[in-house]
Parts: sequence; C-alpha cells; structure tokens
Amino acid sequence: MAITPGLTAPFHSVQYALRLLETVAGHPDGIPENEIAEHIDLPPGQLSHLLLMLTREGYVHQLRDGAYLPGEALILLSRGGDRQRVRHEKLQEALDALRVALGAAVYIGLYRDGELEVPHVSDAPETPPVHQWVDFRSAAHATAIGKCLLSQLDHDGRQDHFSRHRAARLTSRTITDARVLLNSLERQPATMPVLDLQEYAVGTLCAAVPLTAGSTVGCLALSLPVGEAHRLRQAAETLNRKAAPALLSLAL
Repeated sequence: MAITPGLTAPFHSVQYALRLLETVAGHPDGIPENEIAEHIDLPPGQLSHLLLMLTREGYVHQLRDGAYLPGEALILLSRGGDRQRVRHEKLQEALDALRVALGAAVYIGLYRDGELEVPHVSDAPETPPVHQWVDFRSAAHATAIGKCLLSQLDHDGRQDHFSRHRAARLTSRTITDARVLLNSLERQPATMPVLDLQEYAVGTLCAAVPLTAGSTVGCLALSLPVGEAHRLRQAAETLNRKAAPALLSLAL
C-alpha cells in the first residue's frame, strides 16, 4: 500500500511552538503578532497558523486588539500542582479530536526503560481499539507502534530489545527473523509512517508516526478494521498533519 512521503512527514519538533509560548509567557499584558515574529524566525503564514493552533488549544489567548497573552492552559501548567493533570487532560483532548477526525481509535506509544508502553488511548463504540490478545510489550516486532518506537532507537538498543523479547509468530504475516527485522527498522524512512498490515492481529490494520519531544521516544498511532483498508493512506496522512497538539502536550 503506497504512502506519499511528502504528505506524511512527521511533525518532529515543537521548537517553534515552545519558543512562541516562552515569548507570550514573558508578556503577561499581551504582545502583538509582529513583535512575536521578532522573537522567533518563522514566515508570517506559518506564525499565524501556529498562533491559531495554540489559541484553539487554550495555550494562548487573543485580545480584541489582536495582542496575545498566556491562555488558561498555559497558566495552569505553570502551577506545579496542576501540571500533570492539565498535561493529561490536554493530551486526551488532542487524542479524542484525532479519533473523531480520523474515524479510528488513536494511541500514544512510548518506549521507556527498555519497554514499550501504550499509556493513552482514545476509542469509542464505533471506533473500538485493537484487541490486545498478546501483551504489546512482547509484540513490538509485529505492531506499528512497536516498530515505530524501535526504529527511533540505535542499533544496540534494538538488539537489546530483541535479546529480551523473542519475535514470535502471531499471524501468517508476522516477520520473526531478527536480521530481517533489524534491517527493516534501520531502513525505515523518518518521513514515512510505519504500518502493521495484519501482523499483530488478523483483521486489523495500524499505522504509526514518531513523536519526537526532547529525549522522549514516542509515537502516535491509529487502527482500522481490514474492511476499511481503503482509508488507511488518508488516515495516516491526517494523523501526521494533526499530530502537533498531542506532541506539544508531551513536550510541555
């Protein structure tokens, strides 16, 4: 199944968003867009788009005169006791919005302390999650989430993972040869989503894109029933385009 590289380039960095938020936070009485532009080197069109996204997410607030000041979400994040709760709420809001936009269950995957985790999921009765019939920690070789996370590790990190988790055959499509898996992961283009075409579970398709926020090894993923295979390409591209709010929630 072909995926267009140019349309699926993952949102690797939130550097500009973080610099913008730092600038706005330093001007509690408001700062106009032209002055923000002096602090961060972004073309006007991109700056306006970023400001619109941050306003929509509640991180900045626009006054009637057009100036921007810290929004409610950014203010709450500055309070130590509220930080974790607000981050979790904003991340869940971002995942829920993606689920509705994609018409698919959405997942956050993380690789921490040598293990795969899926700490956040957004699903609904009409978009059920993947049935976890084998622990995801033992099935990284067969899932889009696992392969996307492993592709972000170095060679030694991948070998260490496979030394602790044998690549078991879960379906007729599962790749179990460690050398083939390692070669595939090393060749995985950073601008392409990672796919699972019924490798983990018969009847389920998945796609994942990396979320790079500092030292975090993470990914954003979706799942679809095989009967909706015709939607996978567009869904993966939309997942990439709309990943910024989820990535920002991880980085803040």
